[in-house]
Amino acid sequence: MTPLVRIGTRRSKLALTQSGMMQRAIGRALGVAEADIEAAVPLVEIVTTGDRVQDRRLMDIGGKALFTKEIEEALLDGRVDVAVHSMKDMPADQPPGLCIAAVPVREDARDAFISDVVASFDELPMGARLGTASLRRQAQALALRPDLKIEMLRGNVDTRLRRLADGEFDAILLATAGLNRLGFESVIRERLSLDTFLPAPGQGALALQTRVEDLGAAWVTALNDPMTALAIEAERGAMTALEGSCRTAVGAHAEIGEGRLLLTTEMLAPDGSARWRRGGEMVDIEAADAGVQARALGLRLGAEVHALAGDQRVVS
Repeated sequence: MTPLVRIGTRRSKLALTQSGMMQRAIGRALGVAEADIEAAVPLVEIVTTGDRVQDRRLMDIGGKALFTKEIEEALLDGRVDVAVHSMKDMPADQPPGLCIAAVPVREDARDAFISDVVASFDELPMGARLGTASLRRQAQALALRPDLKIEMLRGNVDTRLRRLADGEFDAILLATAGLNRLGFESVIRERLSLDTFLPAPGQGALALQTRVEDLGAAWVTALNDPMTALAIEAERGAMTALEGSCRTAVGAHAEIGEGRLLLTTEMLAPDGSARWRRGGEMVDIEAADAGVQARALGLRLGAEVHALAGDQRVVS
């Protein structure tokens, strides 16, 4: 069978799981029989620089774009037709010729606390070793518990869980969404509060990236969830204003309910010693220009936080 849509994906277990979910959804949207979906919508595995280099923080080797660059090159070259990314890995700006064409329904956006020692973050003993590669999680943890010893933890989910089991850390922090998608819910000891651990912009959501000419294709539109996409517009607006990257500790999360979108965004000093936050809302989520309004809200709140916080970038 000649492939109808080729999906570019990283090779990690989580990336393949997420891409497999979208593979089935795209196949069904195209009307492909279940038995033929793998052939009609094949997964094309691509190793990214971010996957190859596992012993250093992303900020030291070029930032989170290292998880997308090689896949974006494959899109531009016509070797694949769509890429499935974790939204939180997506840089603020899209390369010329590419776009985020669809945002499927979001998973749980919260951070997960995992430990073989204690049942919750608050129960960690003085000076406990907490594993994370996220500057945001580091800053949020230290804002609550400056006594903690933060240690760098990269690698796929299996690797991180194994290092915890081997006793290298007293606890680690991961995204709940990834654990849920992999069927690892049982390892979660606590789902951390959206207030104290405000998630990364886009956390829990997926991004379907295509060439601009495929924007609006029926199979793309079928996978888009308008309310998730609206929330992501607000969060990524804040990220843009805050210059959110691996060098800045920033969080943003939008919730939609009762016809309103509520957005909270923040920046922290990397050592957790200071925290700046703003919140706001948009009241007409059904407006024709709702996406523009949501992004504008994010840009405004992000700019307000940035004005208060100043430059909090980590310089390597």
